[in-house]
Amino acid sequence: MEKDKTIARMSETPVKKLMLQMGAPMIISMVLQAFYNIVDSAFVSNMKTGGEEALNALTLAFPVQMLMVAVSIGTGVGMNALLAKSLGQGDLKRAAKVAGNAEFLGAVIYLVCLLFGVLGVKGYITSQTTNPVIGEMAVSYLRICCTCSLGIVYFSVFEKLLQATGLSLYSTIAQITGAVINIVLDPVLIYGLFGLPELGVKGAAWATVIGQMCSFLAALVFHVKQNKSVANGLSYMKPDGGVIKGIYSIGFPAIIAQALMSVMTYGLNLILVQAGESMVTAYGLYYKIQQFILFAAFGLRDAITPIVSFSHGMGNRERVRDGIKYGIMYTLIIMAVGFIGLEIFAVPLAGVFGLSGTTQQLCISAIRVISVCFIFAGANIAMQGIFQALDSGIESLVISVLRQFLLVLPVAWFMTRVMGDDTEKAWLVWLTFVIAEAVTAAAAVLMMRKTVKRA
Repeated sequence: MEKDKTIARMSETPVKKLMLQMGAPMIISMVLQAFYNIVDSAFVSNMKTGGEEALNALTLAFPVQMLMVAVSIGTGVGMNALLAKSLGQGDLKRAAKVAGNAEFLGAVIYLVCLLFGVLGVKGYITSQTTNPVIGEMAVSYLRICCTCSLGIVYFSVFEKLLQATGLSLYSTIAQITGAVINIVLDPVLIYGLFGLPELGVKGAAWATVIGQMCSFLAALVFHVKQNKSVANGLSYMKPDGGVIKGIYSIGFPAIIAQALMSVMTYGLNLILVQAGESMVTAYGLYYKIQQFILFAAFGLRDAITPIVSFSHGMGNRERVRDGIKYGIMYTLIIMAVGFIGLEIFAVPLAGVFGLSGTTQQLCISAIRVISVCFIFAGANIAMQGIFQALDSGIESLVISVLRQFLLVLPVAWFMTRVMGDDTEKAWLVWLTFVIAEAVTAAAAVLMMRKTVKRA
């Protein structure tokens, strides 16, 4: 009976209503993920000593954290779309195998993260800084995040599993659980409250991984107790080459999309440090602030993908068209609101962190200039979700490469040369992102027209 309810909801609820029902919890979940990424920065920046150095250390560690999430979420995205399509086709056995193989892949991903945490962290950090204080902080923080990454890896998988079957409310509750625990533990462990030792950046790392583990355990319980659309069992976790190929034929572009964010941030760290550590810190903070808006768009994209994929599996072209229309429209509304909000609150947002005058002004200028690109970025994010749902992974990958690599690093490098030592010209560097998103949006529209005709 529960299976029938899930399938009926996905196939009969009006798309504009279904997208809001599924999208709202996912948006909350993703915004909380962004909160994860910034709460550590807010607390460590206000440490009694070394706050700005600690903030820089977290910025250097952030690309690897994003990469871990990229691979985990990308696997989840592939599983999400393939599972939703299997349910739309009424193939419950294949749906169970898709979920089981995603769980197997989660174990492989964690082992890779563990090995990097033990063997690769120090070399990675020293490639970006020669400052021994910043380097030591970054290594200690990132090593904990990598070796204890089981929570974030498996939460990413079970979150998408719940979302694929229309149970996004439960994934949001799991996300909230971890976020609250992270927020509570951060000041306790960083500052050494209630008689506990003052751990500094190590405390921020432990608060993060404990929160992630709690989110994973909550999502696991919800899946086992509430998700009746997908059967569980060790037999479904047996690796199946065809299923894994199916997951990554959809999920690989999503992995590349998020991995390119890591590559872009790492590359920008190397470029911006030539203009001064203040530029690196300012951009790192802006990046985390903007995630509240971008991750909201990602949350809606995660509703667009299963809805359009399910309808595509049913062969219902009208619901596919509605999914595309309302998905893009709702995403643009989110980005417009985000743009207005950041322009209004740029100064108080930058003031939350204990920054020096120059770094704070650089952060404010980044907020005011880069947020202009939000409308273009929203269209790109929505269309990526649509391409993934319509088995057009290459088009999704092209969008990622353009907006997060090909049109960013070369332009940013050129702009920093024009800027030189004059921080008054920092706006030129921030303009890079507006150019990249606008050009990508134009290319995405052309590809979308061709894809819709084929679907």
